[in-house]
This record gives sequence, structure tokens and C-alpha cells, in this order.
Amino acid sequence: MNRTHMCGEVTINDGVVTLNGWVAKNRRLGGLIFAQLRDRTGIIQLVFDDQSDKVVFELAETLKTEYVIEITGEVRERSNVNAEIKTGTIEVFVTGLKILSEAETTPFYIEENVDTNEALRLKYRYLDLRRPDMQEKIIMRHKVAKFTRDYFDQNGFLEIETPMLIKSTPEGARDYIVPSRVHKGHFYALPQSPQLYKQLLMVSGFDRYMQIVKCFRDEDLRADRQPEFTQIDLEMSFVDIDTVMELNEKYLKLLFGEILGVEVQTPFLRLPYSEAMDRFGSDKPDTRFGMEFVDLSDVLANAEFKVFSGAINAGGSVRAIVAKGFGSQMGRKVLDDLTEYVKTYRAKGMAWIVVEEDDNLRSQITKFLSEDEIAGILAKTEATAGDAILIIADKNEIVYDALGSLRLEVAKRYDLIDKSKYNFLWVTEFPLLEFDEENERYVAKHHPFTSPMDEDIDLLDSAPQDARAKAYDIVLNGSEIGGGSIRIFNSELQSKMFEVLGLSKEEANEKFGFLLEAFKYGVPPHGGMAYGLDRLVMLMTNSESIRDVIAFPKVQTAAELMTDAPGTVDMKQLEELGICVNLPD
Repeated sequence: MNRTHMCGEVTINDGVVTLNGWVAKNRRLGGLIFAQLRDRTGIIQLVFDDQSDKVVFELAETLKTEYVIEITGEVRERSNVNAEIKTGTIEVFVTGLKILSEAETTPFYIEENVDTNEALRLKYRYLDLRRPDMQEKIIMRHKVAKFTRDYFDQNGFLEIETPMLIKSTPEGARDYIVPSRVHKGHFYALPQSPQLYKQLLMVSGFDRYMQIVKCFRDEDLRADRQPEFTQIDLEMSFVDIDTVMELNEKYLKLLFGEILGVEVQTPFLRLPYSEAMDRFGSDKPDTRFGMEFVDLSDVLANAEFKVFSGAINAGGSVRAIVAKGFGSQMGRKVLDDLTEYVKTYRAKGMAWIVVEEDDNLRSQITKFLSEDEIAGILAKTEATAGDAILIIADKNEIVYDALGSLRLEVAKRYDLIDKSKYNFLWVTEFPLLEFDEENERYVAKHHPFTSPMDEDIDLLDSAPQDARAKAYDIVLNGSEIGGGSIRIFNSELQSKMFEVLGLSKEEANEKFGFLLEAFKYGVPPHGGMAYGLDRLVMLMTNSESIRDVIAFPKVQTAAELMTDAPGTVDMKQLEELGICVNLPD
């Protein structure tokens, strides 16, 4: 084989070319056959003429879609220009043809944006990946990874590999465990993150580390999650929060400029966690549209309507969003649908007030409120004719979750989201801890190696629930694409953190003794972060699912449909590992 060009890179000046690829389409028109040849770079039109070479023409008559062929021919101008493809002004007049591989009829068409069941596409993923739009996404992923390595290399980072078989230290999602044949009854874990190893690399004096690394979490899946995923992992010594943020803002600005041609404005907005929750009900707010929360608790604290006053007196709140100008489009059926929608987020219901054009109010609750309370609601929400006020009353946790989800749902229904925007922001000052009611103990909001804010260290003894973390998440258009923190580098403080998390000295030493031992020998202040590469590329390509930017993804059951993984293993393998499988009937 002697390929001279890729299909999408041929120009009018190339003369005679030899191309390889897949037949995308072919049709006969009198004494001519027109075919499209496709490879990863694009499509080019081929022309076969029965007056030129009957042997080549007769072979061309046998071509079917997805045959793999090699052709030689002369590039010439095309009479009917196809503006939709890069090579639409040229074609290749074929003088030589070899069929390298025949193909059966495929289970679905190999074309862009094919409307085919996703399970079928994933079963035949190697065919799905032939589609040009899928190949563009995987190629963009490659470009993002290459740019990332180059950027951090230029900024003094060393790419260092960390182990895939590690000790299980469950403090978060469930581990994938791997049995040891040599040490029967003992298990490795696949890493949820290289967190401890990258901190130990800072102890080792490497100063700046990065790695594009596979991570594993045995957790329930959603559209933007996978059991195995890829992180852009970073760690730096002798830095503070500002240093980390500035370096990463520059990275994202240059990345989006280079790959998408999008100008990203820096510095990014910084929102403390408490402000993000109060304004948007989310620690990953989408700021491409308004509809921020309005707290009505002070207006309704003494209302006779116990749905409101009862929630406030129990320590909760009453909050609202205003759908500006959409009141007339919110009939009773729409409002009932939205009420049912918020119930999926544990809200008991949704109250609403629609301000009519004649300033009359359409509502199911105004009859339970005083004139002053109604006036207070209208004043605080600044609602005018044509607006709809949507209200949730409950515990703050439920109000944030339900009203925040309702805000997004209304924005989607009424097309309020400008999809051409890329809005970045930092969410900072997260709670250091959250209370796990099931296990009746505190767990780390991020991980147990995150440093508390200096002024909150004393709260670990008196009010650990109020301690804030030196943690920061980077958010893009309502999705968290990365997060990190400044780490604890003092062994006494790290031991204190383990104590607050309910670990005895013996448990802490069993799980993390190697880290505490390393902290005896001089630890630099350090911090870092990690991006979800899959999620970042998903957003950059405007994909609906993270599966679209992973070559061979898993489905929601953590299965891979193409190879039928996970599968069973034979008894001999289990015996070598000392494992007995006890399955339920």
C-alpha cells in the first residue's frame, strides 16, 4: 500500500493521489459511478468512468457501503460543488482500485447524528466510532489532552505516573477491589484518585506534578459519570489558593482559545459556597441566565399559613424564583406539572402566584395571606405584570435542591439558556465536613486531607460543622469540571482531622500511617486540583452524554455492551485467588 494523502486533506494541486478508506456512499449515473470515500479526516468524491477503464469500472460496480478500498486517481475540479464538506470543490477521477476488505450491511447507518438506539450503537461501538461526528469528538479529546500536557510542561510540571494497584482506604465512594494471588485473602484497590501519591510526591520535592490518569469509583452512574474516568491531576508546592486559581484560569483561557476559538474572560467570578447556595441553590450554579433565589422568610415568618411559617420556625426557609414574562404561558396544567416535578426533589409541593396583565393575582395561596404579606412578596421579588412567582418552603437543604432544580427546568422549558456562552466561576469556602446521618458521624465534604481555613481551625473542637475548607471547585455552565484544595501539611492537624472524622488513632494509623510517617520528615505547603477530562470534553463538544466522548464507555449498569464486561471467570482462576463466590439464588 502506498497512501499519499488522507481523504480530507487532498487539494486541487495534488495531481495523482493514492487514498485508502471506507466507502460511505455510491451511486451509478449512466456510464459513471460516483462514490464517497471516508477516513478520519473527512470525505472525498470518487468518479469511475466506463469509457476510461472497463476493468476498474466493473470492479467499482461491486462496491458496497463500508467496503475498505485503495484507489489511485487524478484530482480535478468538481462540477457540482458540495459546500458541506471540506473537499467539496474537488473529486478524484479513479484509474486504479483495490478492494481490501468487504463488509456486510451494518446494523445502522454510518452517518452523522444517526437516530439509533444508544444500546445498539454501544454494542457495535467500532461502527459507531466511524461516524464523522463521533470521530470529531474523540479527536478533540486528543487535542485537549495534548494541549494540557504542553501547557503544564511549559509551567514547570513533571508528568509522573502513580500506581493503579493501591491500598484500599475507603473514605468516600466504594472502591473497585482486586484480589491478590500471591497474598491470598488480601486485596488491592483501583484508585479513586492519586490523591495520597501526589501529596507524597510533594514531600519528595518534585514541586509540580501532573498526570492524565485513569480513576475508578464503584458508584451509581448518571449522564456525566462513569465507573472509570480520566482526570487531569495536578499538585504544587509552596502555593496558596490565588496561585492555583490564576494558573488554572490561564490554562482554561488558552485551552478554549486554541481548541474552540472562544475568548474566555479572566479572572473568573468567585462565589463562596454559602452565597452560591443562597442565590442559586447549587454549588455548581449555571449563571448563563438569571432567576436567582429570593428569600421570603422575613416577610412570611409570622404568616397564619403554616406551610410557610412552620417551615421557617423549624429552621428552614421560604424562597422563590421569578419567571419574568412567562406568567401567561403558565396555565394550571403547567403549574401542576412543575409542582409534581419539585416533589421528585423531596419538596412537599410548590406555591405560585401569577401576576396578570391587569395586576390581578392568579394563585392558590393568596387567600391564606394577609395584604401586607402579599405586598411584601411582590416587593421582594420585584414581580410585575406577566411574571410568575414560584415558591418552595421546607428545610433549607430541600429548598435549595428543589428550587435549584426547578430554576434549571424552567430555564430549559422556556429556552432561557444561551448555549453560545461559556460561563466559568469558582465556588470557594466549602464546608469542611458534612454529617452522615446513616453512619452518625462527620465525613469530609471533599476528602480528609483538605485544610480548614486558618481562622476556622479552632472550630474543629467546638463546632466542626461550621468549619470552612480551603477548597475550590471550577464550574462551567452549571457543571463542576474540576476541584481541589490546599492540603493539610501539619501532622498534628492531620491527626486531628482523622479524629473529627471518627477514626481512632489505631484506625488512622492502619489506613494512613504511611502518610503520617512521611509528614515527620519535612512537608512543604501544597495544594492542587483535578479536572474531569471526560466531562470537560463533553461540555466543549456540546455532547448530551459523557459516553459520547469516551471511545469505549460503560452504560448505567457499569456494563460494557460490546464485550459483555463484566463477565464470569472459571473456577481455576477463583481457586488460585482463594475466592469463593456466594451468589444469591
